[in-house]
Amino acid sequence: MIAPRPIQSPLASVTTSEPVRLKLAEPAEAEESSHALGLLVGTSRLKRWLDISAILLMSPVVLPVMGVIAMAIRMDSFGPILITQRRVGRHGRSFRMWKFRSMVVDAEARLARHLASDPAAREEWEANQKLRSDPRVTPLGKLLRRSSLDELPQLWNVLRGEMSLVGPRPIVRDEVERYHKVYPLYTQSRPGLTGLWQVSGRSNISYARRIVLDQIYIRRWSIGMDLKILLRTVPAVLFGRGAY
Repeated sequence: MIAPRPIQSPLASVTTSEPVRLKLAEPAEAEESSHALGLLVGTSRLKRWLDISAILLMSPVVLPVMGVIAMAIRMDSFGPILITQRRVGRHGRSFRMWKFRSMVVDAEARLARHLASDPAAREEWEANQKLRSDPRVTPLGKLLRRSSLDELPQLWNVLRGEMSLVGPRPIVRDEVERYHKVYPLYTQSRPGLTGLWQVSGRSNISYARRIVLDQIYIRRWSIGMDLKILLRTVPAVLFGRGAY
């Protein structure tokens, strides 16, 4: 009798500028496996059912909190309560992502002036698309962003099927180039309200690492992984890890 050959895992290491504990597939095998797993993440009826069920269960608590936040924003600064931003969704389609306003109304002009006058801030922005000391953020906005409460309106995006409770982080069209060959894999899944990036350090980790975490999530997705990320989101939000 011929002994069966051992089954080798299709996951192997990916080279990045930072060490990554989890392993990813070799390029030749990754294309096939990631495509199959990506379709699973994007079309899973169970995942979609869990999203809707969780929102319905949370709504008695979440809706009053959102009402209080809306009134606080109105009293804190001039401008709309809610804002929308264009993000890249599943299959590369753009959608309007909702957030509580945490910035001043002339945010883009203020950012441009700040980056033009501060080379260190410009370098930080080009590297991470974020600033630790952001002149656009209002006093209340700092609290909302640190606690991630500014993202509660994205539950509407989840109900509409544009996002999921857990998934890769939403990106803007200008970030597509950074994803390069990973972008087709990224578009297999709906962006998430939370995800591996949010519970792994958020803004404390590099952009390259964020992309790797998105790959890991899509290729290894399971309901169990979603539940673990949701549980890890609670302490991450409460302690504001990497949030600014």
